[in-house]
Amino acid sequence: MKAFAQAPAALVCDDVVRMYVSCRPAPDADGQYVSYSAFVDLDRRDLFSVRGVADEPILPLGETGAFDEFGVYPVSVIRSGSEIRAYYAGWTRCQSVPFNTAIGCAVSRDGGRRFERLGPGPIIPYTPDEPFVMSGPKVRRFGRTWYLFYIAGCSWKTVEGRAEPVYRIRMATSFDGLSWTKVGRDLIPPRIEADEAQASPDVFEADGRYHMHFCYRHSEGFRSRERGYRIGYAWSTDLMHWTREDGRCGIDVSEEGWDSEMISYPHVFEVDDRIYLAYLGNGVGRDGFGIAALDGGFS
Repeated sequence: MKAFAQAPAALVCDDVVRMYVSCRPAPDADGQYVSYSAFVDLDRRDLFSVRGVADEPILPLGETGAFDEFGVYPVSVIRSGSEIRAYYAGWTRCQSVPFNTAIGCAVSRDGGRRFERLGPGPIIPYTPDEPFVMSGPKVRRFGRTWYLFYIAGCSWKTVEGRAEPVYRIRMATSFDGLSWTKVGRDLIPPRIEADEAQASPDVFEADGRYHMHFCYRHSEGFRSRERGYRIGYAWSTDLMHWTREDGRCGIDVSEEGWDSEMISYPHVFEVDDRIYLAYLGNGVGRDGFGIAALDGGFS
């Protein structure tokens, strides 16, 4: 946990809210990072009071050659009976582009402190129509159906000599959370440019609608305030057809401070009838994550 606290995901427990985040040890001799996921326990009555911090990663890195050999990030957690499942993006390194990712699943039987993989391979890998960067999983259950919202890469752009991915939001459904059927199309149209990149689609049900918060950025120059990540919003009545209205997302960058350049990777959760949004600030979580509270309702 040397640096970063990325992609917060909440598990509401009796006395604490366990926030899973992805973090990094110091880089190796070649300047390469790996990413682990861990957690911090926040007091349920005061989310700014830290009750505990994980003393080891929730999941070790994958074996040599595995899809998650170099990273477990981001993570989304959900209860399933007495177990807790974690859906996560596993990172592998490449030569012509910096990385590729696929989506894996792991299970915890000790309350979410440690997880075990279902197997060495991903549950949602690359496919002919989704050829790379399968990432950003957010899992929800509505009724008896499981929904996995994720991103899929659609192209790579060379920007100042570096390959940068462009990805869009997609969805898959399941009756058991293990075997998934993909919808097979983008859910949210781009707004700021044709190569807009979208990430972290999190859907919350309230007031008779489904509400999606996600983040988006320009394809070039996105490590700046002017073109960096912002949080977007869309709503739906059937989870298939979405109306994008970013102006209703409810939050923007601050004038100064840790979230003055960008905000990203939103996650909506409810604690004791209050709805919160956890998110990242500058440097995509280099300085940690923040929490905002919903003022009023979604409508």
